Amino acid sequence: MADTGATAVSMRRIAIASGTGTVIEYYDFFIFATAAALVFPKAFFPALGPAAGTVASFATLGVAFVARPVGSILFGHFGDRLGRKRTLVMTLLIMGLSTALVGLVPTAGHIGVAAPILVIVLRVLQGLALGGEWTGATLLAAENAPKARRGFWSMFGSLGGSIGYVLASATYLLINATMSEQAFLSYGWRIPFIASFVLVGVGLFVRVKVDETPAFEGEIARGGAARAPFAEALRQQPREVTFASGLLVMVFAFYYLAVSYLINYGTTVLKLSRPTVLTIGILAGAVFGVAIVLGAAVSDRIGRRKVIIAGNAVAIGWALALFPILDSASALTFAIGSCVTTFIAGFAYGPVGAFMPELFRTRYRYSATGFSYNVAGVLGGAVPPVVAAAITAAYGQFALGAFLAILSVIGLVCALALRERRQVDLAEPAPQVTTS
Repeated sequence: MADTGATAVSMRRIAIASGTGTVIEYYDFFIFATAAALVFPKAFFPALGPAAGTVASFATLGVAFVARPVGSILFGHFGDRLGRKRTLVMTLLIMGLSTALVGLVPTAGHIGVAAPILVIVLRVLQGLALGGEWTGATLLAAENAPKARRGFWSMFGSLGGSIGYVLASATYLLINATMSEQAFLSYGWRIPFIASFVLVGVGLFVRVKVDETPAFEGEIARGGAARAPFAEALRQQPREVTFASGLLVMVFAFYYLAVSYLINYGTTVLKLSRPTVLTIGILAGAVFGVAIVLGAAVSDRIGRRKVIIAGNAVAIGWALALFPILDSASALTFAIGSCVTTFIAGFAYGPVGAFMPELFRTRYRYSATGFSYNVAGVLGGAVPPVVAAAITAAYGQFALGAFLAILSVIGLVCALALRERRQVDLAEPAPQVTTS
């Protein structure tokens, strides 16, 4: 079973369950990112003024990234002890309900400082849940997939993130086109959040119908669950955890720069219209999805490591070229800058759904993979959008590009330090050999 994987029909069902859940999870996550760029400075931080309000708004976006490694340990513990399926149901419920409640929080004009505090609390819950979501969705596919196509099938959890972002941007674009600016800022931005109540029901319907993975069931049958899976991962494979934690810093930095910071940059600095920026955001999200599929498919032919190395190497040069291209302040160059950025990130991201699970043993795979993935999320996803405005104000746009290039070098070094593992059997009972 481990060598051949599930049947094609079963894999399609598993891929739908993996991808559908992350579509909903990341839709929830990205409507917050969009609102943080367009609405929250005025709704929850008006007393700080436009510049400081924007920084505070993006800081609430970053809070979830800080919570994600904690969530990865928490839900990784459940995922390695109780199973992938049960844990994914928990993450979906927490993420969806906390997102819906953001849409019901009164503004600072109504309840004062309590408003941003409530938003931050709900954002922390989002981060905790998302810390376990991608990992579980990815393992659901990776632990069922045949070796020869593990890269392809394992990318559906990541692809769900792309679709979720496109859906979030399209929702905001539709709302923006059908109501006035005043109505949008007053109540229109809340509609995508409240709609999460419906999406949670859809996600639960899909996920309760899939079975637990054979790799997890085999591990439990052989020796039972690990008592402390995260601690065991750190003890048994510290090197892999360390380098895997830096593997995705470029991917997160490029992607979240494109879907959060550049939205604000395009409207406030480049003076492009909001519909233009949102439309380009949808295009960039679609390009990200295409690149994920391409990177995953190529990794099944030439190896995961080569694809990740290539993506990070190209990213170093592009980071330095990005802002000089954007500063021509046209819609065309903004679209080129956004789309190339997400393509590079997506191409390097595509193989990761298979590459990271292949690094770790089954008994602590959820914990180790989730922690490494989400540490990279903090370094690459939380820090750049928050510090971008400060860096550009003090040193200019080229300094921000240099900062992104440094993150790309970190990702490249980590990829070079890890060995290709695409032929590994994810259900094997024997300890895996430490990479070198």
